[in-house]
Amino acid sequence: MKLESFIARRYLMSKHKINFITIISYLSIGGISIGVGALIVVLAVFNGFSELVTSFFTGFDPHIRIEVKNEEGYNKLGYVEEKLKEAGIETYSPIITSKILAIQGKINQVAEIKGIDLKKVGGVYGLKESLFTGEVDTSAEKDNGIFIGIQLADRMQVLVGDSVVLVSPAGIERSIVSYSLPRMEAFRIAGVFSTGNQEYDGQLILGSFGKVQSLLGAEDKYQGFELRLKEINSSEAFRSKFLKEIGEENFNVLTWYDLHKNLYSVMEIERWIAYLILSLIIAVAVFNILGSLTMSVIEKRRDIGLLRAIGLREKSISKIFVYQGIYVGVIGTVSGFLLGLLLYYIQVTYNVYPLDPTQYKINSLPMQLRIMDFVAVGIASFVLSMGAAIYPARKAAKVNPMDAIKWE
Repeated sequence: MKLESFIARRYLMSKHKINFITIISYLSIGGISIGVGALIVVLAVFNGFSELVTSFFTGFDPHIRIEVKNEEGYNKLGYVEEKLKEAGIETYSPIITSKILAIQGKINQVAEIKGIDLKKVGGVYGLKESLFTGEVDTSAEKDNGIFIGIQLADRMQVLVGDSVVLVSPAGIERSIVSYSLPRMEAFRIAGVFSTGNQEYDGQLILGSFGKVQSLLGAEDKYQGFELRLKEINSSEAFRSKFLKEIGEENFNVLTWYDLHKNLYSVMEIERWIAYLILSLIIAVAVFNILGSLTMSVIEKRRDIGLLRAIGLREKSISKIFVYQGIYVGVIGTVSGFLLGLLLYYIQVTYNVYPLDPTQYKINSLPMQLRIMDFVAVGIASFVLSMGAAIYPARKAAKVNPMDAIKWE
Protein backbone atom coordinates (compact mmCIF):
# COMPACT_ATOMS: atom_id res chain seq x y z
CA MET A 1 0.00 0.00 0.00
CA LYS A 2 1.35 3.39 -0.92
CA LEU A 3 2.33 5.65 1.96
CA GLU A 4 0.39 8.60 0.50
CA SER A 5 -2.82 6.57 0.26
CA PHE A 6 -2.42 5.26 3.82
CA ILE A 7 -1.90 8.74 5.29
CA ALA A 8 -4.81 10.13 3.25
CA ARG A 9 -7.19 7.50 4.67
CA ARG A 10 -5.96 8.13 8.21
CA TYR A 11 -6.49 11.87 7.79
CA LEU A 12 -9.97 11.28 6.37
CA MET A 13 -11.11 8.91 9.15
CA SER A 14 -9.37 10.60 12.09
CA LYS A 15 -11.07 13.12 14.33
CA HIS A 16 -10.18 16.70 13.47
CA LYS A 17 -9.31 19.32 16.04
CA ILE A 18 -11.62 21.65 14.16
CA ASN A 19 -15.04 19.90 14.17
CA PHE A 20 -16.23 22.11 11.31
CA ILE A 21 -13.85 20.26 8.95
CA THR A 22 -15.55 16.94 9.76
CA ILE A 23 -19.00 18.48 9.22
CA ILE A 24 -17.99 19.88 5.82
CA SER A 25 -16.54 16.49 4.80
CA TYR A 26 -19.84 14.79 5.65
CA LEU A 27 -21.73 17.50 3.76
CA SER A 28 -19.48 16.90 0.75
CA ILE A 29 -20.23 13.17 0.77
CA GLY A 30 -23.96 13.83 1.28
CA GLY A 31 -24.11 16.43 -1.48
CA ILE A 32 -22.33 14.18 -3.97
CA SER A 33 -24.61 11.27 -3.01
CA ILE A 34 -27.76 13.33 -3.58
CA GLY A 35 -26.46 14.72 -6.87
CA VAL A 36 -25.40 11.32 -8.20
CA GLY A 37 -28.63 9.65 -7.05
CA ALA A 38 -30.74 12.39 -8.64
CA LEU A 39 -28.80 12.07 -11.90
CA ILE A 40 -29.26 8.29 -12.01
CA VAL A 41 -33.02 8.59 -11.40
CA VAL A 42 -33.58 11.43 -13.89
CA LEU A 43 -31.55 9.73 -16.62
CA ALA A 44 -33.46 6.49 -15.97
CA VAL A 45 -36.74 8.38 -16.49
CA PHE A 46 -35.44 9.91 -19.74
CA ASN A 47 -34.39 6.43 -20.87
CA GLY A 48 -37.81 5.05 -20.00
CA PHE A 49 -39.71 7.73 -21.91
CA SER A 50 -37.32 7.38 -24.86
CA GLU A 51 -38.01 3.64 -25.02
CA LEU A 52 -41.74 4.30 -24.64
CA VAL A 53 -41.78 6.80 -27.52
CA THR A 54 -39.70 4.44 -29.66
CA SER A 55 -42.11 1.57 -28.97
CA PHE A 56 -45.04 3.79 -30.00
CA PHE A 57 -43.34 4.84 -33.23
CA THR A 58 -41.91 1.47 -34.24
CA GLY A 59 -45.14 -0.27 -33.28
CA PHE A 60 -47.04 1.75 -35.91
CA ASP A 61 -44.41 3.09 -38.30
CA PRO A 62 -42.47 1.14 -40.91
CA HIS A 63 -38.81 0.48 -40.18
CA ILE A 64 -37.67 2.00 -43.49
CA ARG A 65 -39.16 4.51 -45.93
CA ILE A 66 -37.84 4.89 -49.49
CA GLU A 67 -38.78 8.21 -51.15
CA VAL A 68 -38.35 9.39 -54.73
CA LYS A 69 -36.28 12.57 -55.12
CA ASN A 70 -36.72 13.36 -58.82
CA GLU A 71 -38.35 12.29 -62.09
CA GLU A 72 -35.60 9.79 -62.83
CA GLY A 73 -36.39 8.15 -59.52
CA TYR A 74 -40.01 7.59 -60.58
CA ASN A 75 -38.77 5.72 -63.62
CA LYS A 76 -36.64 3.43 -61.44
CA LEU A 77 -39.31 2.42 -58.90
CA GLY A 78 -39.73 -0.93 -60.65
CA TYR A 79 -36.00 -1.58 -60.26
CA VAL A 80 -36.21 -0.67 -56.56
CA GLU A 81 -39.08 -3.12 -56.06
CA GLU A 82 -37.04 -5.91 -57.64
CA LYS A 83 -34.20 -5.10 -55.26
CA LEU A 84 -36.60 -5.21 -52.31
CA LYS A 85 -37.73 -8.70 -53.30
CA GLU A 86 -34.09 -9.81 -53.20
CA ALA A 87 -33.21 -7.98 -49.96
CA GLY A 88 -34.59 -10.58 -47.56
CA ILE A 89 -36.86 -8.14 -45.72
CA GLU A 90 -40.06 -9.12 -43.90
CA THR A 91 -42.51 -7.25 -46.16
CA TYR A 92 -43.04 -3.95 -48.00
CA SER A 93 -45.80 -1.77 -49.45
CA PRO A 94 -45.87 0.96 -52.11
CA ILE A 95 -47.11 4.31 -50.78
CA ILE A 96 -48.70 7.49 -52.08
CA THR A 97 -49.38 10.47 -49.82
CA SER A 98 -50.94 13.91 -50.15
CA LYS A 99 -52.70 16.65 -48.25
CA ILE A 100 -56.47 16.49 -48.71
CA LEU A 101 -59.60 18.26 -47.51
CA ALA A 102 -61.95 16.09 -45.43
CA ILE A 103 -65.60 17.18 -45.27
CA GLN A 104 -68.33 15.87 -42.97
CA GLY A 105 -71.47 17.98 -42.99
CA LYS A 106 -70.40 21.51 -42.12
CA ILE A 107 -67.05 20.41 -40.69
CA ASN A 108 -63.93 20.77 -42.85
CA GLN A 109 -60.48 19.52 -41.86
CA VAL A 110 -57.16 19.50 -43.70
CA ALA A 111 -55.58 16.08 -43.29
CA GLU A 112 -52.89 13.88 -44.81
CA ILE A 113 -53.94 10.73 -46.60
CA LYS A 114 -51.64 7.79 -47.21
CA GLY A 115 -52.43 5.02 -49.67
CA ILE A 116 -51.05 1.63 -48.59
CA ASP A 117 -51.49 -2.02 -49.47
CA LEU A 118 -54.14 -3.04 -46.92
CA LYS A 119 -53.32 -6.72 -47.46
CA LYS A 120 -49.87 -6.05 -45.97
CA VAL A 121 -51.00 -3.63 -43.29
CA GLY A 122 -50.33 -6.15 -40.54
CA GLY A 123 -46.79 -6.75 -41.76
CA VAL A 124 -45.57 -3.23 -42.55
CA TYR A 125 -47.67 -1.21 -40.10
CA GLY A 126 -49.06 -1.74 -36.62
CA LEU A 127 -52.56 -0.67 -37.63
CA LYS A 128 -54.29 -3.74 -36.22
CA GLU A 129 -52.68 -3.25 -32.81
CA SER A 130 -53.46 0.50 -32.82
CA LEU A 131 -57.14 0.27 -33.77
CA PHE A 132 -59.41 1.93 -31.21
CA THR A 133 -62.61 0.87 -32.98
CA GLY A 134 -63.30 -1.01 -36.21
CA GLU A 135 -61.27 -3.76 -37.85
CA VAL A 136 -58.98 -4.32 -40.81
CA ASP A 137 -60.62 -6.62 -43.37
CA THR A 138 -60.90 -7.05 -47.12
CA SER A 139 -64.15 -5.08 -47.26
CA ALA A 140 -62.26 -1.86 -46.46
CA GLU A 141 -60.44 -2.11 -49.78
CA LYS A 142 -63.60 -2.81 -51.76
CA ASP A 143 -66.01 -0.19 -50.43
CA ASN A 144 -63.78 2.89 -50.03
CA GLY A 145 -62.94 2.14 -46.42
CA ILE A 146 -60.48 4.42 -44.64
CA PHE A 147 -58.85 4.47 -41.22
CA ILE A 148 -58.68 7.77 -39.37
CA GLY A 149 -56.75 9.07 -36.34
CA ILE A 150 -58.74 9.33 -33.12
CA GLN A 151 -58.21 13.07 -32.63
CA LEU A 152 -59.16 13.82 -36.24
CA ALA A 153 -62.26 11.62 -35.85
CA ASP A 154 -63.20 13.54 -32.71
CA ARG A 155 -62.85 16.93 -34.45
CA MET A 156 -64.93 15.73 -37.39
CA GLN A 157 -67.45 14.04 -35.08
CA VAL A 158 -67.44 10.75 -36.99
CA LEU A 159 -67.68 7.11 -35.94
CA VAL A 160 -67.07 3.78 -37.64
CA GLY A 161 -69.56 3.41 -40.49
CA ASP A 162 -69.98 7.15 -41.11
CA SER A 163 -69.15 8.69 -44.49
CA VAL A 164 -66.56 11.39 -45.12
CA VAL A 165 -66.06 13.28 -48.38
CA LEU A 166 -62.42 13.72 -49.43
CA VAL A 167 -61.20 16.32 -51.91
CA SER A 168 -57.69 16.19 -53.37
CA PRO A 169 -55.57 19.32 -54.03
CA ALA A 170 -55.48 18.42 -57.74
CA GLY A 171 -59.28 18.34 -57.81
CA ILE A 172 -59.50 21.77 -56.20
CA GLU A 173 -56.94 23.23 -58.63
CA ARG A 174 -58.76 21.82 -61.66
CA SER A 175 -62.10 23.17 -60.42
CA ILE A 176 -60.65 26.69 -60.10
CA VAL A 177 -59.18 26.59 -63.61
CA SER A 178 -62.29 25.12 -65.24
CA TYR A 179 -64.87 26.93 -63.06
CA SER A 180 -66.45 23.61 -62.10
CA LEU A 181 -67.06 21.65 -58.93
CA PRO A 182 -63.95 19.91 -57.60
CA ARG A 183 -63.67 16.15 -57.81
CA MET A 184 -64.98 14.68 -54.57
CA GLU A 185 -65.27 11.10 -53.40
CA ALA A 186 -67.09 9.62 -50.41
CA PHE A 187 -65.27 7.19 -48.13
CA ARG A 188 -66.54 5.03 -45.27
CA ILE A 189 -64.87 5.11 -41.85
CA ALA A 190 -63.71 1.51 -41.43
CA GLY A 191 -61.74 2.11 -38.25
CA VAL A 192 -60.35 4.67 -35.82
CA PHE A 193 -56.76 4.25 -34.62
CA SER A 194 -54.88 5.60 -31.61
CA THR A 195 -51.07 5.54 -31.82
CA GLY A 196 -50.09 7.91 -29.02
CA ASN A 197 -48.49 10.16 -31.68
CA GLN A 198 -50.42 13.43 -31.92
CA GLU A 199 -49.25 14.04 -35.48
CA TYR A 200 -50.77 10.76 -36.65
CA ASP A 201 -53.83 10.77 -34.42
CA GLY A 202 -54.66 14.36 -35.37
CA GLN A 203 -53.96 14.39 -39.13
CA LEU A 204 -53.45 10.97 -40.70
CA ILE A 205 -55.92 9.00 -42.83
CA LEU A 206 -54.98 5.57 -44.20
CA GLY A 207 -56.70 4.14 -47.25
CA SER A 208 -56.39 1.51 -49.94
CA PHE A 209 -53.46 2.17 -52.27
CA GLY A 210 -55.57 1.95 -55.44
CA LYS A 211 -58.43 4.07 -54.07
CA VAL A 212 -56.07 6.83 -52.94
CA GLN A 213 -54.33 6.79 -56.32
CA SER A 214 -57.72 7.26 -57.98
CA LEU A 215 -58.67 10.10 -55.61
CA LEU A 216 -55.42 11.94 -56.31
CA GLY A 217 -55.65 11.34 -60.06
CA ALA A 218 -52.37 9.42 -60.05
CA GLU A 219 -53.46 5.94 -61.14
CA ASP A 220 -50.02 4.94 -62.42
CA LYS A 221 -47.85 6.81 -59.94
CA TYR A 222 -46.63 6.38 -56.40
CA GLN A 223 -43.92 8.00 -54.30
CA GLY A 224 -41.91 5.13 -52.89
CA PHE A 225 -42.05 2.19 -50.51
CA GLU A 226 -42.34 1.54 -46.81
CA LEU A 227 -41.07 -1.70 -45.37
CA ARG A 228 -40.47 -3.69 -42.23
CA LEU A 229 -37.23 -5.53 -41.54
CA LYS A 230 -36.84 -8.81 -39.71
CA GLU A 231 -34.74 -7.01 -37.09
CA ILE A 232 -35.24 -3.31 -36.32
CA ASN A 233 -31.67 -2.91 -35.03
CA SER A 234 -30.39 -3.53 -38.55
CA SER A 235 -32.22 -0.44 -39.91
CA GLU A 236 -29.14 1.78 -40.23
CA ALA A 237 -27.04 -0.97 -41.82
CA PHE A 238 -29.82 -1.74 -44.30
CA ARG A 239 -30.21 1.96 -45.12
CA SER A 240 -26.52 2.43 -45.93
CA LYS A 241 -26.27 -0.73 -48.02
CA PHE A 242 -29.54 -0.30 -49.93
CA LEU A 243 -28.92 3.38 -50.68
CA LYS A 244 -25.67 2.46 -52.41
CA GLU A 245 -27.49 -0.13 -54.52
CA ILE A 246 -30.34 2.12 -55.74
CA GLY A 247 -28.41 5.41 -55.91
CA GLU A 248 -28.68 8.29 -53.46
CA GLU A 249 -29.00 10.80 -56.29
CA ASN A 250 -32.54 9.55 -57.03
CA PHE A 251 -33.85 8.30 -53.68
CA ASN A 252 -33.96 9.07 -49.97
CA VAL A 253 -33.84 6.09 -47.62
CA LEU A 254 -35.06 6.97 -44.12
CA THR A 255 -35.01 4.81 -41.00
CA TRP A 256 -37.64 4.92 -38.26
CA TYR A 257 -35.26 7.25 -36.36
CA ASP A 258 -34.96 9.64 -39.33
CA LEU A 259 -38.77 9.88 -39.59
CA HIS A 260 -38.88 11.46 -36.13
CA LYS A 261 -35.37 12.90 -35.96
CA ASN A 262 -36.50 16.32 -34.70
CA LEU A 263 -38.31 14.82 -31.73
CA TYR A 264 -35.40 12.56 -30.83
CA SER A 265 -33.01 15.53 -31.13
CA VAL A 266 -35.14 17.57 -28.71
CA MET A 267 -35.28 14.65 -26.28
CA GLU A 268 -31.50 14.26 -26.46
CA ILE A 269 -30.98 17.99 -25.83
CA GLU A 270 -33.34 17.84 -22.83
CA ARG A 271 -31.41 14.84 -21.53
CA TRP A 272 -28.07 16.67 -21.72
CA ILE A 273 -29.53 19.82 -20.14
CA ALA A 274 -30.86 17.75 -17.23
CA TYR A 275 -27.44 16.08 -16.93
CA LEU A 276 -25.63 19.43 -16.81
CA ILE A 277 -28.08 21.05 -14.37
CA LEU A 278 -28.02 18.14 -11.93
CA SER A 279 -24.24 17.99 -12.24
CA LEU A 280 -24.26 21.42 -10.59
CA ILE A 281 -25.45 19.71 -7.39
CA ILE A 282 -22.30 17.62 -7.49
CA ALA A 283 -20.25 20.72 -8.31
CA VAL A 284 -21.62 22.55 -5.25
CA ALA A 285 -20.76 19.56 -3.07
CA VAL A 286 -17.29 19.53 -4.59
CA PHE A 287 -16.71 23.10 -3.38
CA ASN A 288 -17.18 21.70 0.12
CA ILE A 289 -14.30 19.32 -0.61
CA LEU A 290 -12.20 22.34 -1.59
CA GLY A 291 -13.07 24.09 1.66
CA SER A 292 -12.59 21.11 3.96
CA LEU A 293 -9.23 20.17 2.42
CA THR A 294 -7.98 23.75 2.56
CA MET A 295 -8.78 23.90 6.28
CA SER A 296 -7.27 20.44 6.70
CA VAL A 297 -4.01 21.74 5.21
CA ILE A 298 -3.98 24.52 7.80
CA GLU A 299 -4.77 22.06 10.61
CA LYS A 300 -2.15 19.52 9.50
CA ARG A 301 0.55 22.12 8.86
CA ARG A 302 2.83 20.68 11.57
CA ASP A 303 2.34 17.12 10.25
CA ILE A 304 3.22 18.29 6.76
CA GLY A 305 6.37 19.94 8.09
CA LEU A 306 7.42 16.75 9.89
CA LEU A 307 6.77 14.60 6.80
CA ARG A 308 8.85 16.96 4.69
CA ALA A 309 11.59 16.97 7.31
CA ILE A 310 11.92 13.16 7.26
CA GLY A 311 12.30 13.18 3.48
CA LEU A 312 8.81 13.08 1.93
CA ARG A 313 8.83 15.04 -1.32
CA GLU A 314 6.44 17.80 -2.37
CA LYS A 315 4.80 15.48 -4.92
CA SER A 316 3.99 12.94 -2.21
CA ILE A 317 2.52 15.62 0.08
CA SER A 318 0.35 16.79 -2.79
CA LYS A 319 -0.84 13.23 -3.46
CA ILE A 320 -2.00 12.81 0.15
CA PHE A 321 -4.60 15.56 -0.21
CA VAL A 322 -5.56 14.61 -3.77
CA TYR A 323 -6.27 11.10 -2.49
CA GLN A 324 -8.46 12.57 0.26
CA GLY A 325 -10.55 14.38 -2.34
CA ILE A 326 -10.77 11.23 -4.45
CA TYR A 327 -11.86 9.13 -1.45
CA VAL A 328 -14.62 11.60 -0.59
CA GLY A 329 -15.75 11.59 -4.23
CA VAL A 330 -15.72 7.78 -4.45
CA ILE A 331 -17.66 7.34 -1.20
CA GLY A 332 -20.21 9.95 -2.29
CA THR A 333 -20.52 8.47 -5.78
CA VAL A 334 -21.01 4.89 -4.56
CA SER A 335 -23.56 6.11 -2.00
CA GLY A 336 -25.32 8.02 -4.79
CA PHE A 337 -25.43 4.91 -6.98
CA LEU A 338 -27.02 2.96 -4.12
CA LEU A 339 -29.50 5.79 -3.50
CA GLY A 340 -30.44 5.90 -7.19
CA LEU A 341 -30.89 2.12 -7.32
CA LEU A 342 -33.06 2.25 -4.18
CA LEU A 343 -35.32 4.95 -5.65
CA TYR A 344 -35.51 3.00 -8.92
CA TYR A 345 -36.52 -0.16 -7.04
CA ILE A 346 -39.19 1.68 -5.01
CA GLN A 347 -40.74 3.25 -8.14
CA VAL A 348 -40.70 0.04 -10.19
CA THR A 349 -42.00 -2.11 -7.32
CA TYR A 350 -44.53 0.17 -5.64
CA ASN A 351 -45.39 2.69 -8.41
CA VAL A 352 -45.02 5.67 -6.08
CA TYR A 353 -45.48 8.10 -8.99
CA PRO A 354 -48.40 6.82 -11.13
CA LEU A 355 -49.38 8.18 -14.56
CA ASP A 356 -52.75 8.68 -16.20
CA PRO A 357 -53.10 5.75 -18.68
CA THR A 358 -55.59 7.73 -20.79
CA GLN A 359 -52.78 10.17 -21.69
CA TYR A 360 -49.64 8.02 -21.64
CA LYS A 361 -51.01 4.50 -22.33
CA ILE A 362 -49.13 3.35 -19.21
CA ASN A 363 -49.98 3.64 -15.52
CA SER A 364 -46.50 4.11 -14.06
CA LEU A 365 -43.46 6.29 -14.61
CA PRO A 366 -41.24 4.46 -17.13
CA MET A 367 -37.65 3.96 -15.99
CA GLN A 368 -34.71 2.16 -17.55
CA LEU A 369 -31.19 1.89 -16.17
CA ARG A 370 -28.21 1.92 -18.53
CA ILE A 371 -24.62 1.04 -17.70
CA MET A 372 -23.30 4.02 -19.68
CA ASP A 373 -25.25 6.41 -17.44
CA PHE A 374 -23.45 5.03 -14.39
CA VAL A 375 -20.13 5.36 -16.22
CA ALA A 376 -20.81 8.97 -17.31
CA VAL A 377 -22.02 10.06 -13.87
CA GLY A 378 -19.15 8.27 -12.14
CA ILE A 379 -16.55 9.89 -14.37
CA ALA A 380 -18.06 13.36 -13.87
CA SER A 381 -18.13 12.93 -10.09
CA PHE A 382 -14.57 11.56 -9.99
CA VAL A 383 -13.13 14.34 -12.16
CA LEU A 384 -14.87 17.10 -10.17
CA SER A 385 -13.77 15.62 -6.84
CA MET A 386 -10.16 15.25 -7.95
CA GLY A 387 -10.20 18.74 -9.47
CA ALA A 388 -11.40 20.24 -6.19
CA ALA A 389 -8.48 18.66 -4.35
CA ILE A 390 -5.77 20.09 -6.61
CA TYR A 391 -5.64 23.60 -5.10
CA PRO A 392 -5.32 22.53 -1.43
CA ALA A 393 -2.90 19.77 -2.48
CA ARG A 394 -0.61 22.32 -4.15
CA LYS A 395 -0.91 24.59 -1.13
CA ALA A 396 0.12 21.70 1.13
CA ALA A 397 3.12 20.91 -1.06
CA LYS A 398 4.38 24.50 -0.74
CA VAL A 399 4.43 24.46 3.07
CA ASN A 400 7.93 25.32 4.31
CA PRO A 401 8.95 22.51 6.70
CA MET A 402 11.21 24.74 8.81
CA ASP A 403 8.50 27.34 9.35
CA ALA A 404 5.87 24.68 10.05
CA ILE A 405 7.95 22.94 12.72
CA LYS A 406 9.26 26.21 14.17
CA TRP A 407 5.90 27.85 14.74
CA GLU A 408 3.88 24.75 15.56
